[in-house]
Amino acid sequence: MKTILLIEDNADIRENTAEILELSGYRVLTAENGKLGVELALADHPDLIICDIMMPVLDGYGVLHIVNKNPDLNGIPFIFLTAKSERVDFRKGMELGADDYLTKPFDDTELLSAVEGRLNRFNKLRAESYNLQQEGLTQFLDDARKVGGGLQSLSVDRKTHHVSKKQFVYTEGDEPTRLYFLKSGRVKTTRANTDGKELVTGLYGPGEFFGDLALLEETAYTDSALTLDDSELVYIPKDDFRQLLIAQPEVGRQFVRLLAGRVSEKEDQLLGMAYSSLRRRVADALLRLQEPLPNGDPAPPIQLSRDDLAAVIGTATESLIRTLSEFKQDGLIEVSGGGIRILKPDKLRRANW
Repeated sequence: MKTILLIEDNADIRENTAEILELSGYRVLTAENGKLGVELALADHPDLIICDIMMPVLDGYGVLHIVNKNPDLNGIPFIFLTAKSERVDFRKGMELGADDYLTKPFDDTELLSAVEGRLNRFNKLRAESYNLQQEGLTQFLDDARKVGGGLQSLSVDRKTHHVSKKQFVYTEGDEPTRLYFLKSGRVKTTRANTDGKELVTGLYGPGEFFGDLALLEETAYTDSALTLDDSELVYIPKDDFRQLLIAQPEVGRQFVRLLAGRVSEKEDQLLGMAYSSLRRRVADALLRLQEPLPNGDPAPPIQLSRDDLAAVIGTATESLIRTLSEFKQDGLIEVSGGGIRILKPDKLRRANW
């Protein structure tokens, strides 16, 4: 049973609306002002919030602001109720991130249609349930546009762009124009210091986004992106990406979740470069690059040039090759045809070098 939080200071409207929702099979929580409503939301985490705008103690705009800022509440569908029909109130509510707007008086059909529509759309929009390696990206963006409602200009370029091996997708200093989604192939992002030494800042495979940081920060690229294989890319225009994040908090939250999954890994990589021995850094990099397949089958060999692998770790190529030779002699890895396969991952992981 879905739970709906109704925040309304008018007792008659509150009781009548709650009765309609309960008769339709919803569990309803009620609050007579915004402050009590926020407290109930934090305690119960409802599936949807219906909130009046003009209320004592804390008005509806304040409630929505708190909901959007609180990570435990952010993403809950939010419908405003108001007795005012002026355009400025409508626009302010939608700009703050409301998902729908009902003007009082409203009838039963309008209320239930708005509630069912928001619950159905947001229940469907769960980014983690989409298979991005196949058609999931298109489905996700289609659903995002439906949820966005007013995002009529969401014209994501769904065409697949073929980029040959060893081609730059973008270079340091370029102004970002789009978000990139990798359908097939591999891409590396790199930065170079004043001496020209290259550091690999990211490695991306099928089903991953890249180029997002510059879009979010609204700055030029601070790294360059280069294809390691013949690759297929999907381009998502910059304006559509930003508009989607701003206009719909739930869409933005799910999209950002996809983009933010690499943060802790990069932090671990930097800590390792600063404090770990070379052998520990090489071992950690190999373990990170050869992740086990979900069905339990052996992972394919790591196909990465020695120069690129050294740049990932932050060491000289000669030092990397020497360390790999030591691992091979110890029976920890196998090197064949340029590929590296880990033979004893547990021993490699537990080793204290």
